[in-house]
Amino acid sequence: MNRLILKYFLYFVVLGAFLIFLLRERTPFGSGNTSFAVDPDAKISRIDFFQGDKKLSLEKSGEKWLINKKDEARKSAVLFILRTLSEIKIKSPVSKEIFDNEIIKKHIDPVKVNIYERRKPVKSFYVYKTGSNIYGNIMKMRVSSKPFIVYVPGYEDNIGASFVLNELFWEPYMVFDLLPSQISSVRLENMQDSSSSFMINCSKNELLLSDLKKDIPGRDTSKVKRYLTYYTAIAFESWAFDLSDNEKNSIESGIPLYRITVKQSDGKVIILTVWERLKSVDGSRINDSDRVWAKTNQSDEIFIMRYFDLDPSLKKRSYFFKD
Repeated sequence: MNRLILKYFLYFVVLGAFLIFLLRERTPFGSGNTSFAVDPDAKISRIDFFQGDKKLSLEKSGEKWLINKKDEARKSAVLFILRTLSEIKIKSPVSKEIFDNEIIKKHIDPVKVNIYERRKPVKSFYVYKTGSNIYGNIMKMRVSSKPFIVYVPGYEDNIGASFVLNELFWEPYMVFDLLPSQISSVRLENMQDSSSSFMINCSKNELLLSDLKKDIPGRDTSKVKRYLTYYTAIAFESWAFDLSDNEKNSIESGIPLYRITVKQSDGKVIILTVWERLKSVDGSRINDSDRVWAKTNQSDEIFIMRYFDLDPSLKKRSYFFKD
């Protein structure tokens, strides 16, 4: 009798364990392989990215997020990565053949992502960036796990582009962020129309306007002052990290549209160079009327600017005179 009771007891133990396993593994490929998203109730306080011997950390400090405990991170970038981490879902599994061809054979080094709530680790996974799908990524929970294409519902672009270890990506997308009192001079060279070029020198007593060679009388001082305020916030749209070396060389070897040189009161000089940008339309390459290529002397990287952001600074010399 005791043996019969023990037999049934063991039977129910095994059955119960099996049911618990099924409840925990409700996803088609097992929750241990597919639970990429962080619990929406988790209060993420740190995100670490690793790739090879490189590391980048985003950490919350009060109301701000800091890059490697130093500079403040771009708010929109932090908000997007937080949304990604909480809403990320599986789009489709990736076969071993595709993973071998797109990742292994191309020697793509994954980005390992560690996520923390205070000091407690809450999630970890690997991001393999690839051009094999429109979402730009393949992800795994562990190196030995099954790979998946993942996405954020309602967002059809490449979320993998946000898993970046370049500090520039996380910094504010600002070219100029200066008060008029911080500006010593502004020089704008219009390469297409040299007669529109000008320079403003900010002395203690007055604002001087020149044609790059000599001062020009009759300027409207109020317009000069207004122009300097535009440098309070001149932003760019995005970095062009995906450009090849040949593409970069082709852009930089071309004749610029504009060059703006701003000398600050502390002696620092920022030089912005702007080139025409082409875009593909119906198989043809035409001038992009909305965006340009640009670069400053602060970095070797090229970025994309909208004319909407750049236009306030692109005044002609005639602008500074009364109508």
